[in-house]
Amino acid sequence: MIERSVHLSLPHRVFFTDGVFDAGNDTLARALGDTGGRPRKVLAVVEESVVAAQPGLSAALTEWFRSRGGAWQLAAAPLAVPGGESCKNDWHRVEQLWTAINDAGIDRHSAVVAIGGGALLDLAGFASATAHRGVRHIRLPTTTLSQGDGGVGVKNGVNFFNKKNWVGTFSVPWAVVNDHRFLTTLPDDDKRDGIIEAIKVALIRDATFFAELENNVAALGALDDAFLRRIIRRSAELHVEHICTGGDPFELGSARPLDFGHWVAHRLEPMSGFAVSHGKAVATGMAVDLLYAKHKGLLSAADCERILTLITRAGFHLWHDELTASGPDGKPGILRGLEEFREHLGGQLTITLVTAPGSAVEVHEMDSDLVLAAIEELRARSR
Repeated sequence: MIERSVHLSLPHRVFFTDGVFDAGNDTLARALGDTGGRPRKVLAVVEESVVAAQPGLSAALTEWFRSRGGAWQLAAAPLAVPGGESCKNDWHRVEQLWTAINDAGIDRHSAVVAIGGGALLDLAGFASATAHRGVRHIRLPTTTLSQGDGGVGVKNGVNFFNKKNWVGTFSVPWAVVNDHRFLTTLPDDDKRDGIIEAIKVALIRDATFFAELENNVAALGALDDAFLRRIIRRSAELHVEHICTGGDPFELGSARPLDFGHWVAHRLEPMSGFAVSHGKAVATGMAVDLLYAKHKGLLSAADCERILTLITRAGFHLWHDELTASGPDGKPGILRGLEEFREHLGGQLTITLVTAPGSAVEVHEMDSDLVLAAIEELRARSR
């Protein structure tokens, strides 16, 4: 036997800016990096809803690259594709991006620049990570959810077998550029979705940040722009810190603490036909797990109420009828989420439960009766 260790050092860079395609804004140039004196190609993939919300975007993007002197060159006109969870449900979208990458002659020293919400970034990131065994991809997240959470992660995936992210890769993006201006045209519901991931990461990693969210709950509920900037940056910082210092960035083990509340969310989304957005599903999943932890004696009733109050005052409605829908076997369909989560983790079920703001434990089994009791309590609270 020959055995050696493979060591990789992969920088994970997240830039913050306003107006990334304004004349004189060099943020994207810094993110792309030096070409070594040789022209390099870029394929830009833009979510259709972003193009519709910002009609001048494609022209500004094209002009920005034209003004760069040819170091990085657009290989084709920006490609507009649908976003939202539906784009991850259609395998033909992957093939469409592979075709565009191939037709544009994108190689491993070229770049795919993806502009859109988390689902579009997942799709484009997966296509990029599997073309030529991986071409550079740069993410420009356009939602609060993707700027503070999914867009700064190292996972890409598309849905298959009616399961979230069943096909996917781990691939550190070449860079992430968070442009706050993209958030100005978001509907309020979409702006709100990113708040729940900030609450989640605060509960898991930073009690001081949680207290800051509590103390500014009126600003949260009102979607105050200055406070949104603050929580997105801190949320992104905490997520990147966990990825880079948590010891398991590619999830070779079974622990995924930042997926608190997600076993319910990942089942609730397909059960609703993806009518329930990811942010709202996570809010509901967190509520179920918080109530479960209270029933289990892991979380005090006072802290549980304190956390649920923050979530609801931030503007989240926590009840969805799908929580009590039966599966094909006649059993509560939501419980299937535990088995799917176990499969996705690699064999051992590991669920993160909050014991106090900033503190959590991992458990390897869930009492189905207590889960259903937590769901019933959530329904009663909704009334």
